[in-house]
Amino acid sequence: MIDGALIAVVVPARNEAAWIGEVVSTMPGFVDLVVVVDDASTDDTLTCAQAAVGAAELVVLRMGRNVGVGAAIVAGYQCAAARGAAVAAVMAGDGQMHPADLRAVIDPVLRGEADYVKGNRLAHPGAWRIMPKARWLGSIVLSKVTSWAAGVSVLDSQCGFTAISGQALRRLDLAALWPRFGYPNDLIGTVARAGLRIAEVSVRPVYRGERSDLRPWHLAPISFVIGRVGWRRLAAWRHRP
Repeated sequence: MIDGALIAVVVPARNEAAWIGEVVSTMPGFVDLVVVVDDASTDDTLTCAQAAVGAAELVVLRMGRNVGVGAAIVAGYQCAAARGAAVAAVMAGDGQMHPADLRAVIDPVLRGEADYVKGNRLAHPGAWRIMPKARWLGSIVLSKVTSWAAGVSVLDSQCGFTAISGQALRRLDLAALWPRFGYPNDLIGTVARAGLRIAEVSVRPVYRGERSDLRPWHLAPISFVIGRVGWRRLAAWRHRP
């Protein structure tokens, strides 16, 4: 714990047998609970997660079918909230989020300065050299469009390294969030419409040859979700008293 606050980390994972053990074992000592959500992996992710050793309590959830990264994170959030987490961070099962950055990500929530914090890889010095060029450029473009749709300024909308307060989790309709690619954009819009505070902190981009499930054709559903975010914000504005 940090100042009596229970810290949870949700780890969505699909076919991450090569990395999930390292992700769990390198969690900082202040983490109380790690919730690995195996999204119906077809490799040994479940076995490797269950065998992982770390300082925190470990809960491994197995989805009966592939529900998508967004739905997997929601399952982890629900578990963390049920355990009384004051903060629930998200770190992917592929090891692309450096554990040394976790404290910086959760601190604005612990200090009461933000309800939802996103890591910003693009603010890290030399990010354009570390990140795959298509990913770097795509993150810039999607961040600008998401900011416009949600009505808030977010510089790295696609970064999955996040933290949210337990109070915010109780205010949001988690079951209504988009379950697959486009989930980060939908959550930004949902948090903004709820009037919750969003902050960003610089985190280092980590790329070690991990396989990404993101493909060019996923831009279509992501674009749809961003459009829906904008439409819902407009609808909420029109119905203001």
